Amino acid sequence: MNNWKDWRRHQRAELMVARECIEEADHRRWSAAITALLEQGFLTLRTGTVGFCWPHRGEYDPRPLMDFLQAHGATLALPEVVNKHEPLRFRKWWGGAPMKIGAYDIPVPDNTDLVTVDALIIPMIGFDKLGFRLGYGSGYFDRTLAAMNPRPLAIGVAFEILRLENLHPHTHDIPMDFVVTEAGIYHATHTGLKPVSVGQCADILTRENSGDLRIVE
Repeated sequence: MNNWKDWRRHQRAELMVARECIEEADHRRWSAAITALLEQGFLTLRTGTVGFCWPHRGEYDPRPLMDFLQAHGATLALPEVVNKHEPLRFRKWWGGAPMKIGAYDIPVPDNTDLVTVDALIIPMIGFDKLGFRLGYGSGYFDRTLAAMNPRPLAIGVAFEILRLENLHPHTHDIPMDFVVTEAGIYHATHTGLKPVSVGQCADILTRENSGDLRIVE
């Protein structure tokens, strides 16, 4: 696709309008369903350091999940933009942590400790059948995932209405390891997204986890 940047810009604009038009009751219900799936299917999150994003422009709200994970012993972190061309770094967050307004007017922790994350809950404007993510266009998460070794488990979260057939990925695009929507959990394999139950998801993570939360199939 020669005009892929323009195509993605158009898709991004359409999907963001669709997301911001979701009825409040539907948004609450779908977000609660995603939270329940993450709580039940990703038990390893409770003992790791988990990065998440402050909800922005109609995204899934992960804060109830973060409260749950913190109560079960997880360390939580929010991303901080260093500069436009560098990977994100992550600062520790907890309920009541000091906050300030960061890039794009999104709240970030105010000079709390820097941490290394084991897993990331990543919002998606859109996603395709292979688990590739459409973001805001700055490439921060692709750059961050490419730079981290070991790479953290990448869990993309979005609503089903944001699903696309094909994002026409490029070499710099990195697929999610799992995608979670209000409809279920999908494991990203070489042949595409495969729906799995919460029990199957927990089994995959338990069976294949060897000190690194990322799963490769």
